[in-house]
Order: sequence, then C-alpha cells, then structure tokens
Amino acid sequence: MSTQKRPVIVITGTPGTGKSTHAQILASESPIPLKHVNVGDLVKERGLYEEYDEEWQSYTVDEDKLLDELEPLVAGGGVILDWHTCEAFPERWPDLVVVLRCDHSKLWERLEQRGYPLKKIQENNEAEIMQVVAEEARASYPTEIVVELQSESTDDLEANVARIVGWISAWMKDNAVES
Repeated sequence: MSTQKRPVIVITGTPGTGKSTHAQILASESPIPLKHVNVGDLVKERGLYEEYDEEWQSYTVDEDKLLDELEPLVAGGGVILDWHTCEAFPERWPDLVVVLRCDHSKLWERLEQRGYPLKKIQENNEAEIMQVVAEEARASYPTEIVVELQSESTDDLEANVARIVGWISAWMKDNAVES
C-alpha cells in the first residue's frame, strides 16, 4: 500500500498511442490534483540525455540524471508520468501503470501524421505488434497494478480516462484520502 497522499500513475505505450492526451485530460478530470509530467519533454528541457541520435531523431536518455530529477516529484505522489517506456522507474514508484495499446495500422497513420521517418515508424510499429512496452510493464511491476487499455478512438479515450478516474477514487478511499 502506498504511503503518499496521492497516487503515482504511469501512462506508457508505444509513441502515438495517446499517452500525452490521456495524461492531460486525466490531470484535468481527476478528483484530486495530479501533475502531468511529460518525461520526454523533461529530458529535453533539463538536458537529461547523453546525446541526440540524428538517424533515429531521438535522445539517448541518461537514466540516472532522469531518476534523480523525478525522485522529488514522485516522493509526494500526485504525479502522472507520461513516457514511451516504464522499466526505468523503480518498482516502488507507481501505484498504477497504464499501458495504452493501438492497432498497428492506426498507429502507422498517427506516426506518419507526426512526420516520423519511415525507419522510426517501422520500429515503433513493430514494437507495438510485439507488445514491447506491455511486456516491459508486466516484467517490471506487480501484475495487479498493470492495466492495458485500447487507445484507438475518442470513445476509447473517454472510457479510459473515466476508468482511471474511478481507480483514483477507489485508491483515495482505500488510502483514506479526502478530495
């Protein structure tokens, strides 16, 4: 059982599955204040990387620096961590790990719309098909805190946020937290 006053929620998934959109809406609809931390943006803004890979158009994250930066934010709870991976986060951090899933053809379209290079679209599409992020979550955290949710439509988005809000309400009750 968590000792902080508010939960720590990790929203993860292959790029293009809707993590940031889910996290933003969840932060605004949560019955208690939650701070949305887009980990990818934080890495860029605070220089928490070793290098930028031109070929993949991505940063090689310095996980030690990242975790040092996040630790004080996570310590008090009330955080939504939004990132395309989750295995770097210590097992003690999250109260809930949400893995967003998307049909690979829809994911391909979303990544094309973002202007991703073909190689990066192919890699991310393959990762989604092979359930790489879901496997990372299942291998890194207790089964009871990992949930996979489809994220292919506005209806999915609304249902997912409502489900997580319901989970937050139950967490508050179980942890005797008042809204």
